[in-house]
Amino acid sequence: MASDSSVPPPPPPPPTEAPRPQESKKVLAGILAILLGGLGVHKFVLGMTTPGIILVVVFIVCLVASPFTCGISLVVPGIIGLIEGIIYLTKSDEEFIRLYQGPNPKQWF
Repeated sequence: MASDSSVPPPPPPPPTEAPRPQESKKVLAGILAILLGGLGVHKFVLGMTTPGIILVVVFIVCLVASPFTCGISLVVPGIIGLIEGIIYLTKSDEEFIRLYQGPNPKQWF
């Protein structure tokens, strides 16, 4: 005589979430580069500490030199930030992540 007390099948495993792609910091970095580019804030947002420190030092040097250059020296770090901000904002999210947030990020421009 066959037994009808079969064991029910185990429940299906819970669905696993697909790994989320890295979120792009493109808009934040681009806007910060345009507005505060001379201070290097956008570099720190992207995790690029060394270029961020370099921009802060360049800004301080230009600030100290501004009385002797009639303030023109302060334009230099701002132009760097403006150019980088425009470059960041014109890249696609995928290209931005690959270039600036990947394993070997591009440090300048």
